[in-house]
Amino acid sequence: MYFREGNSDKEYRAAIELKADGFIVSFAYGRRGGTLNTGTKTPVPVPQAEATKVFDKLIASKVAKGYRPIADTSTPYQLTGQEGIDTGVRCQLLNAIDESELPRLLADKHHCLQEKHDGRRLMVRKQDHEITGINRRGLVVAIPEPIRTAVALIPGDCLIDGEAVGETLHAFDLLEMNGNDLRQRRYLDRDSGLLTLIPPNHPALRWVNTAVDPADKLETFEELRHEGREGVVFKNLNAPFSAGRPNSGGSQLKFKFVESASFLVTGHNDKRSVTLGLYDGDRLVPAGNVTIPPNHAIPEVGTVVETRYLYAHKQSGSIYQPVYLGPRTDIPTAECCVDQLKYKSDDETTAAA
Repeated sequence: MYFREGNSDKEYRAAIELKADGFIVSFAYGRRGGTLNTGTKTPVPVPQAEATKVFDKLIASKVAKGYRPIADTSTPYQLTGQEGIDTGVRCQLLNAIDESELPRLLADKHHCLQEKHDGRRLMVRKQDHEITGINRRGLVVAIPEPIRTAVALIPGDCLIDGEAVGETLHAFDLLEMNGNDLRQRRYLDRDSGLLTLIPPNHPALRWVNTAVDPADKLETFEELRHEGREGVVFKNLNAPFSAGRPNSGGSQLKFKFVESASFLVTGHNDKRSVTLGLYDGDRLVPAGNVTIPPNHAIPEVGTVVETRYLYAHKQSGSIYQPVYLGPRTDIPTAECCVDQLKYKSDDETTAAA
């Protein structure tokens, strides 16, 4: 189903799926052409009659909100009924660096540079003829059909790590290949293997360009910043894969040209505005407000949302010039903490005085 009004162009997909000894009602929603959020209305399998009632009620509620059937009968997302299951696979998470560390990493021949794409983390596993999407928390998620089709063309089994932007997976790591675990190999070897594996000129599966020479890294860095891209990633070419996020530093580091963070919605204001909060230890503290654009649904209280901002004020904790980017179902509330924020330099100087 779709909903189009003004600048809003959203889609909602629901299905009754056979699972174990019963049925589940699965769904996917978001901006049309983007990477959809997925879930289920029935956490455990139920009889078909009960699933049908849940499905009919869900569709009726969407029709009441203005959604209409999609004329195009193609299926951009294939729901497997396994959504939300923990695969045990974990991705490598990166710590951020400040600008003072850039000269060292740009000049270091042991670190490559890649663009940091502004999308959703997505690992895709091909095992026999089954293709599974995995988010940054290790949970099974639905994936766009173009990405699924592209991965299906790869000979043999594999586990690819990347960033999904719309219906394109920007691939940057190869963790498994034909039953072999590649995590302990150097990143240089894993990246080279990925380059030879990806079908050429496929719009839905692309290898992330990698700059190694210091002159190339500096040129790429300046081009990306001038074009207003999200940021860059530095990766130690000799380091193995390391799941999770280190307490500090690490073999893979990120630098953002623009700031963004994950916040918890703590309340609703007038005129499509919500209040934001972050955890400071065990305490939930205010982080300001953000206006929800017309093409986004107003998130419920307790939802994790991504918001771009210019900087944060140290004393108040509020973010300046916030821009709402959308919900983040792949990020737990525990990660919505004040450690994410970048503060205005004048505030830091005042605080240190």
